[in-house]
Amino acid sequence: MIIRSIFDAKRFIETCNFRVPFFKLVLNSRQAFFDALTNQMANQIYKATVQYAGDDFFIGTSPSGHAQAIDTKGERKAAPTPMEMLLVSVAACTAADVISILEKKRQNVSAYRVEIKGERREEYPQAFIRFHVHHIVYGRDVSEQAVARAIELSDTKYCSVAATVRPTAEITTSFEIIEN
Repeated sequence: MIIRSIFDAKRFIETCNFRVPFFKLVLNSRQAFFDALTNQMANQIYKATVQYAGDDFFIGTSPSGHAQAIDTKGERKAAPTPMEMLLVSVAACTAADVISILEKKRQNVSAYRVEIKGERREEYPQAFIRFHVHHIVYGRDVSEQAVARAIELSDTKYCSVAATVRPTAEITTSFEIIEN
């Protein structure tokens, strides 16, 4: 469940019977929101908070004030785990770059999807050691060269999340264009 507002967080907490009083989570979310507004992230220092909500659930609040449930009991699958969020973050970062570049190149893209696979170490800490990012572009007369260049620019210049994980994980990419 993605928590987009205080009301969503309250409903999520009520359904999960958390032991943390709701008002504490609201205050933390509001504080993060106001911190983001006043800081404007001009100095590139980001502050997020994570509040324990009981039963291996956490509520993470991003610097922009958006709340997200986090489940550290992976087998329960009630919310994403931190490692799942990292996997999605790599895909989302490159996806945002690639679609933006393709739009600037005036490519006729009707839909776009990114699939990502991550391989983790067997020993602890079970960090990601490899990512494979597969871009699927739907459209009419989409240039293969434009897609390849957009992915390259994202991978080597623009995607901050990929740049963050690249020192410890190999990142490979592929793409396909589906004419429609």
